[in-house]
Amino acid sequence: MTKLRLAIVGAGPAGIYAADLLVKAERHFDVSIDLFEQLPAPYGLVRYGVAPDHPRIKGIINALREVLDSGVIRFFGNVSYGVDITLDDLKKHYNAVIFSTGAIRDASLDIPGIDLSGSYGAADFVSWFDGHPDVPRTWPLEAQSVAVIGNGNVALDVSRILAKHADDLLVTEIPTNVYEGLKASPVTDVHVFGRRGPAQVKFTPLELRELGEMNDVDMIVHDEDFELDEASKAAIETNKQVFVINKVLNQWRTRPVGQASRRLHLHFWAKPLSVESDGAGRVAALRYERTRPDGAGGVVGTGEIREVPIQALYRAVGYFGSPLDEIPFDEQHGVIPNHEGQVLDEHNEIVPGVYATGWIKRGPVGLIGHTKSDAMETLSHLVRDQANWWSPADPAEESIPALLSSRGIEYTDLDGWHKLDEHELALGAADAHQRLRVKVVPRDEMVAISRA
Repeated sequence: MTKLRLAIVGAGPAGIYAADLLVKAERHFDVSIDLFEQLPAPYGLVRYGVAPDHPRIKGIINALREVLDSGVIRFFGNVSYGVDITLDDLKKHYNAVIFSTGAIRDASLDIPGIDLSGSYGAADFVSWFDGHPDVPRTWPLEAQSVAVIGNGNVALDVSRILAKHADDLLVTEIPTNVYEGLKASPVTDVHVFGRRGPAQVKFTPLELRELGEMNDVDMIVHDEDFELDEASKAAIETNKQVFVINKVLNQWRTRPVGQASRRLHLHFWAKPLSVESDGAGRVAALRYERTRPDGAGGVVGTGEIREVPIQALYRAVGYFGSPLDEIPFDEQHGVIPNHEGQVLDEHNEIVPGVYATGWIKRGPVGLIGHTKSDAMETLSHLVRDQANWWSPADPAEESIPALLSSRGIEYTDLDGWHKLDEHELALGAADAHQRLRVKVVPRDEMVAISRA
C-alpha cells in the first residue's frame, strides 16, 4: 500500500482541520502528516486573533486539541517556512505540501493621511492585545478620541477592547502588559465608521450584543442612520441575522445616555475621505462623506462632508495574505493562486504536489467553521492526484527532527505544547482573579518552557 507523507505549513484551524479530515477520509493509502508552524504554539488566529474576552469562540480550541492529541499527527513549532525549512527540503522528505498560512497582514486603505503617526492597522493591534510573541510589548494608547474604520467583527473587537475598562478584562487571559497598557489609556470616545447602512454590516449579532454589555460605556447611535431604503427593509424582513442586528441597534436608540465615563459611537453611511494632520505629522481628525444607497446594493456620495476630531485611527478593513518563498502569489488579492486548492503557476498550470487551504487559498472571508468544507475541497484533489505527488528521496519520519536539529533550530513538539499549555493554566489558577490562563508572551520563554 502506498503511503502519503504530507507536510502542512500552518497549524491554525485550516491546517489542523485538513490533517484531521485526511486521516478520516476514505482512501487507498496510509498517511503520515507533519504540521509546521512558525510560532512555538499551535492554533493560529484562534490563539492570536480572537479577543481575550471571547471564551465561547476560543472553545474551538478544544476540538483542535482533540485532533492534535489523537497521536497520528506530528507538530513542529517555532519552524519558519522559507528560513528554517525550504521547498526543496519538503520535496526531499514528503509527497506533497498543503499551505494553510492564513492572512495576518492588514489590507490597505488608500486615503490621504492614512500613514500619519497615530494611524494603525487593526491586525497589529489584535496581535498586541492577544500576546503575539513577535510584536512589541507596548502599544501607544494615548488618545482620548479614537476612530475605527470598518463594519466587520474585527472592527468591533478592536472597538470593544479600546472602550472596555481594563479591570473588566482581568477575568480573561489578557497578558499583564496588555492590561497595564489598557489601564493607563485615557480614551473616552471610540467612533466606528462604516460606508453602508445598519442593514449591510458584516459583523454578527453576537459581536454586536457584546458591545452593548460593556460596563460604564454608552452606546451612541444616530437616528439619521436608520432611514432605510427598500433593499434594507427587505434584508431585515428576510434575513434573521440582519433582523436581530436591526433589533439590537434600535433598542440602543431608546437607551438613556450621558452617565457613562466612556462612549462608543456607531456611524453608518460614512465614507472615509482623509485623515487630517495636526501639522506635526500626527492624526487630528477623520474627514468623511455621508453616503446613501444607490438602489443596486452599493452606495453613492451625498456631497455632505463631515469631520470628527480624533487622535488615533485603526483601519479594520480586512486581512491580507503574505507571499511564501518559491510559491506563486497573487499580489492583488493576497492569496496563492489556485483551482479548488491546487496551486497554479503564472501560466495557470497546476503545480504538482503543492496545495492550499484556508484564507491563503480563498482570502480572509468566512468564519472558522468554513475551513472544514474548504479543506475537503483541497483534499479531494490531493487524494486523486497520486500520480502527481512528489517522489521524496528520504521519506523517513525520523529525518525531519534530525534535519531541524542539525540546523540548530529549537523546534517545539506536541509534548512541548502540552508543557506550555499546563504552565499557562497554572499561572491562571495562581492568579488572584482565578483566570483560566495567563498567556506567556516572549518567544524565547515559550520555547524554553516547551523544551524543558
